[in-house]
Amino acid sequence: MKDMQKMMKQAQKMAAEMQKAQDALAEVEVEGQAGGGAVKVVATGDQRIVSVEIAEDMFDGVPDKDDIEMLADTVTAAVNDALNRSRDAQAEAMGPLAGGLGGMGLPGM
Repeated sequence: MKDMQKMMKQAQKMAAEMQKAQDALAEVEVEGQAGGGAVKVVATGDQRIVSVEIAEDMFDGVPDKDDIEMLADTVTAAVNDALNRSRDAQAEAMGPLAGGLGGMGLPGM
């Protein structure tokens, strides 16, 4: 019985450490670039898009440059939607595995 209690404590500790790592990732920001820096996207470590910046010269010849901010917001929303769908697909694919671990009585699994 003591082995089971020890295993449960280790599983709880691991779950707490995983949560701490996930929380830390949410605070990390990274920047991706494309087009030689003409388009920049800032994302968090937990796959949230913070901002999209599009250089004005990308719109040379475009009649209304006031649409740049609206386009950036739209791109941000589309990227976040794709990331959300990606996480949903990952959760669906991993669901049976997580369920199997949960059936073992491991907390946080």
